[in-house]
Amino acid sequence: MKMDARKQQVLLAIITDFIATAEPVGSRTIARKYDLGVSPATIRNEMSDLEEMGYIEQPHTSAGRIPSQLGYRYYVDFLMKKKNLTSKEEETIRRGYENKVRQIGEVITRTGEMLAQMTRFAAVIMTPRLELSSFKRIQLVLMNPGQAMVIVVMNTGALQSNIIEIPEEVSQVDLDTISQVLNAKLNGLTLDKIKVTLLREIYFELSRHKNIVDLAMHLIQTGLAVNREDKIYLGGIINILNQPEFHNIEKVKSLLSLLEQEELLRSLLESSDPGEGVAVRIGSEMMREEVKDCSMVVASYCIDGRPMGTLGVLGPTRMDYAWVVSVVEYMTRNMSETMEKMFRGWR
Repeated sequence: MKMDARKQQVLLAIITDFIATAEPVGSRTIARKYDLGVSPATIRNEMSDLEEMGYIEQPHTSAGRIPSQLGYRYYVDFLMKKKNLTSKEEETIRRGYENKVRQIGEVITRTGEMLAQMTRFAAVIMTPRLELSSFKRIQLVLMNPGQAMVIVVMNTGALQSNIIEIPEEVSQVDLDTISQVLNAKLNGLTLDKIKVTLLREIYFELSRHKNIVDLAMHLIQTGLAVNREDKIYLGGIINILNQPEFHNIEKVKSLLSLLEQEELLRSLLESSDPGEGVAVRIGSEMMREEVKDCSMVVASYCIDGRPMGTLGVLGPTRMDYAWVVSVVEYMTRNMSETMEKMFRGWR
């Protein structure tokens, strides 16, 4: 059966009304509110066809219909027109990044707060991927005889520190020598660029310092083993629980169980990685039973054109996709610009 223009109008009306009211939609409601130029009887026939095609469904014994996941997917792909943000909303987002945002963590937190507040859903953000970050500075500090601290600063502003054991005869002067060589060789390199040939260069560079060359190699293998695991920011959970779809206590328990597991949240973001632009994943497309009644709108934020992490909005399948997509798109652009400015200041 073909999805002709009239069926598209009826489907659009059902989705628009259901997003606004969370109530099943009947033919009389569509005829009264959406002025399609046809009778309720004609609309009922079109609704019957749409149900047969799998785009809408009848919950329980209600006379009204609601969109199916297939219906939402068709709407997002073919019918949806993004809603423009007002100049005031755009200004609110821009100012949110201008006010006292100095560190990557602050950018992540501020983005999550604004996303949750504007969309009234949950915000999920993956912090910058460290394997795409580059070394900015490495410093070795003698703490006690036989013990040193390794401080590693990445160009994302991320800072890692490790305490390592060293020979007791190693001095701060020795550690400064290692620091100088490592900074000269590693500055600006991403973690995946540290190859065997580079390690060989460092070894020969330090070969005249017999007492510290082995320490330097050990340091690269262990002390510079920066934690590559991406962290997840999650905010605005209460926004989802306030939605009518989650008044069922069992649904709430299942969803909260998922949201408490950072690894599962990471898998949701990664499976929805849009590359460029904004992507929408609806219900079962996320391959998790706990979020079968949810959708996620995601986008990658970038630095110098390289995707560094992912941000998303998690809400019910009955979310206003046209609005949420616009918010995520504008927020991602401003987040990327803010981070690029910070990076230029660090370089």
